[in-house]
Amino acid sequence: MDKKIIDIKKVTRIYKMGNIKVNALRGIDLKIARGEFVAIMGPSGSGKSTLMNILGCLDIPTTGSYFLEGVDISKLKDNQLAEIRNKKVGFVFQTFNLLSRSNIMGNVELPLIYTKDRIANRKKRNLEAIESVGLTDWIKHRPNELSGGQKQRVAIARALVNNPSIILADEPTGNLDSRTGEEIMAIFQALNREGKTILFVTHELDLAKHAQRIIYLKDGAINGEETISNPVDAKEMLKNMPKLEDKFNSMEEVDLK
Repeated sequence: MDKKIIDIKKVTRIYKMGNIKVNALRGIDLKIARGEFVAIMGPSGSGKSTLMNILGCLDIPTTGSYFLEGVDISKLKDNQLAEIRNKKVGFVFQTFNLLSRSNIMGNVELPLIYTKDRIANRKKRNLEAIESVGLTDWIKHRPNELSGGQKQRVAIARALVNNPSIILADEPTGNLDSRTGEEIMAIFQALNREGKTILFVTHELDLAKHAQRIIYLKDGAINGEETISNPVDAKEMLKNMPKLEDKFNSMEEVDLK
């Protein structure tokens, strides 16, 4: 089995805005091994979103090639890209992107509904994905009844339900407090230990150090990378972080004094 799950060669992405050409990506070369946990960092305008769109088969390169599990994505048509997105890519966004009128079960099963293949044991797979993020007791609740951390757990379950080849997370902790963000990173690390390939975009170096490797982007090009020999262990970090109720109790004690 090829150890490379992602192989990008000399990828560029040029956008035309009237008579102006914007070089969003400038000759990207990148290989991701199966089972890696990789963080992508860079300032605004560095090309992170463009790269993630290509990795997630939401866009194709202007030039260059992108192989996902040996398939040249850059040569596929729109309907083929849609099928690849559904089967091979799980997305987790900063803003959760949940359907407000559907409960957790309804939100998580969406990728199964849109697949063209007949899915055996759909309900079982749905429940297993929900169980993997610790929300079994909340399956009938709707998004407006959930905390931010619970909503992101639903989004992760939805990303997992089709057993994708890669999980792409775009600022997955951006709307969460520090402890909840650490809980989400603990879930990603647990999934990675189970063999999932995970790529996530972040502006925070402290979060990026939870990954095994950090890719730095600048002006549409890779500006360096760093291998993290001892990634931050989110479960260990959580042991020393106060829970939300502890913060409230501490605030009440200060007020009483």
